[in-house]
Amino acid sequence: MNLPDPIPARLAALKTMKTPELKAQWRELFDSEPPPFNRRYLESRLAYRIQELAYGGLKPETIRRLERLGEELDGGDRKKSRVRADAMPIAGTRLIREWQGVEHVVTVTADGFEWQGRPYKSLSAIARAITGTRWNGWVFFGLKSRRRA
Repeated sequence: MNLPDPIPARLAALKTMKTPELKAQWRELFDSEPPPFNRRYLESRLAYRIQELAYGGLKPETIRRLERLGEELDGGDRKKSRVRADAMPIAGTRLIREWQGVEHVVTVTADGFEWQGRPYKSLSAIARAITGTRWNGWVFFGLKSRRRA
């Protein structure tokens, strides 16, 4: 007799759990404290982990291929590998900010930013050059709200 697969029901139940219940589930499945991320992150990681434990994880050759692709993307730079891919604007994007009546245009490049023909590694360095004071570059250019900064 074939029993129904309980995994889809476990995955659906994640949506109805309260956050403390999700965190308890995290402790059980990962044997560690849950990260201080939002509910959506917890749900998605728990859903993956439930499926991984039930059906098996990625094949070793898939993991190796993903690691190779990651190294090609970030050149093996460990600092870059920790930056979320969707956090950085796409290369070619133009960021425009008016400061004291002057419009400043920054272009996102593959390895940083360009302002007034000069390369920069961070938006904060550009914001400092424009204003003469320390700024969070993401906040200065409106990519991150001041409250979350």
